[in-house]
Amino acid sequence: MSPTVRRVPPVVCAVLIATACTSADQGPRIEPPAPVGEAADACRALTADLPERVDGAERGEPDRESPFTAVWGDPEIVLRCGVDEPQVLTPGSETYDPVGAEFVGVNEVSWLLEEESDGARFTTVEREVFVEMTVPDSYAPEVNPLLDVATAIDGHIPLEALYADPE
Repeated sequence: MSPTVRRVPPVVCAVLIATACTSADQGPRIEPPAPVGEAADACRALTADLPERVDGAERGEPDRESPFTAVWGDPEIVLRCGVDEPQVLTPGSETYDPVGAEFVGVNEVSWLLEEESDGARFTTVEREVFVEMTVPDSYAPEVNPLLDVATAIDGHIPLEALYADPE
């Protein structure tokens, strides 16, 4: 039996090439988290209350619409609410190392700092829901955007019971 050769019409080839180029030109895709229950409610409230400007950058539209993500500027500062616990803080994970982890506090919000090749990733700690912000190097010092979102996070993402003031 000999193989069958099928020709693809030139129009189909052009569409496939254009689609590939378009998606590559849009930069990295933001993977929206999928929190549920009270975490999803808290994240929706947070993203609705986030500022229109962060570190001077205007709020934009994420490449994938989600009530759990927000972006600002170009290159994009990205906030994702309802992410998983960072591996460095997850017992049993391959990279578990809370002692070697670096933390920063910004206006009542504590963050895990993880350096990346093109910027920094910050993830809230001591909160019932993890919120992650990635900040490109071009916004150095990368901690500055955290100032603009701290009030909204403190207002919508509750502290874990261990860190909350007893009432």
